Amino acid sequence: MSTLDLTTRITQLLRTFQATTPGVLGASVVSNDGFAIVSELPQEIEERRVAAMSAAMLALGEQTTHEFDQGHLERVFIEGARGYTIIISAGPDAVLSVVARKDAKLGLVFLQMERVAAAVRQAME
Repeated sequence: MSTLDLTTRITQLLRTFQATTPGVLGASVVSNDGFAIVSELPQEIEERRVAAMSAAMLALGEQTTHEFDQGHLERVFIEGARGYTIIISAGPDAVLSVVARKDAKLGLVFLQMERVAAAVRQAME
């Protein structure tokens, strides 16, 4: 699959995710070294900063769960006064980062994120 085809496929996955998951404001797929692969974030959110922070937070989360013998990291979950940032692995080379409103149904967001991450993982193979 060409890079353009991969980008188009992942963009469609993120757009469908946002359209079918109430409360999701944006999502991005980021390389493990902190570069945006595909981003569907609100205009006021700086893509490069989100990419770098997402990769760093996932790596820190993995280190932390390992150090404290907590098993495999499932997600990094950040709660702010107005919403959430959720980060999960999307394969050996990518991270899925999602921004959601405070009223988002988190169970649904988590379920859909797992599905999107699996689809991204498969597309990148």
